[in-house]
Amino acid sequence: MRPRGSSTARTGQPAPAQVHHPLFARFYAKCSVAAEPAIGVHREELLAGLSGRVIEIGAGNGLNFAHYPSTVSEVVAIEPERRLRHLAVTAALRSDVPVDVVPGVAEALPVKSEAFDAAVVSLVLCSVRDLPRALTEIRRVLRPGGELRFFEHGKGGGRAMNAGQRALDRTVWPLLFGGCHVSRDPVGAIRDAGYELGPYRQLLVPAKGPRMPSSYCVLGTARRPGAEGAPDSCGPESGGLTDSTGAVRVRCRPPWPRRS
Repeated sequence: MRPRGSSTARTGQPAPAQVHHPLFARFYAKCSVAAEPAIGVHREELLAGLSGRVIEIGAGNGLNFAHYPSTVSEVVAIEPERRLRHLAVTAALRSDVPVDVVPGVAEALPVKSEAFDAAVVSLVLCSVRDLPRALTEIRRVLRPGGELRFFEHGKGGGRAMNAGQRALDRTVWPLLFGGCHVSRDPVGAIRDAGYELGPYRQLLVPAKGPRMPSSYCVLGTARRPGAEGAPDSCGPESGGLTDSTGAVRVRCRPPWPRRS
């Protein structure tokens, strides 16, 4: 699908290198579809209540598209991997909301500044080449007070697991799994990038493929500062309870009203 000129004007930044992971793309396309009965409910929660113009970074094969609510007026979906982008175009044609699938990378988004009401990252921050730069770019394209929705996996467990995760990231894991890193801390990175964290919670679900060496996924929301009513920090340290599965259930009232 062709990008709309109003939303995908070039920023003047140099064109990024092409992302090409053909073997991983085939594996991910099959594995993600097989995992959708377990993951789909989390996609639904991730996207609930969104409205206006949304940018999705790292759209993959477009499995989020079916879960966008009708209050979303447009989705610009960025996907750098050619095979996955072609699959995303097919998914976009079946979507109930308008979706433009656009080539690009998170570190140099080919869209105008402050053009979107919300941004979505779903199992993608693990694989961006420069995580701080990517999160800075997302801040750039969000309007002041705009919302970032995230569903990511991260490091966890004890010292032995953390050491194993770091070892995997330095050796075979990124090569085999399309640049994925299992020892990153997505919540900490979002906080360090200057976002104001809203409610989030940890989920003990697989993120990409079976037996991934990450102990949890995290699903939540944050805001770009700059609007009245921005949220206070909220997370497991603010009173979350652990249920029988070991997942942290955060008891926080969303500190800003949902837009209808």
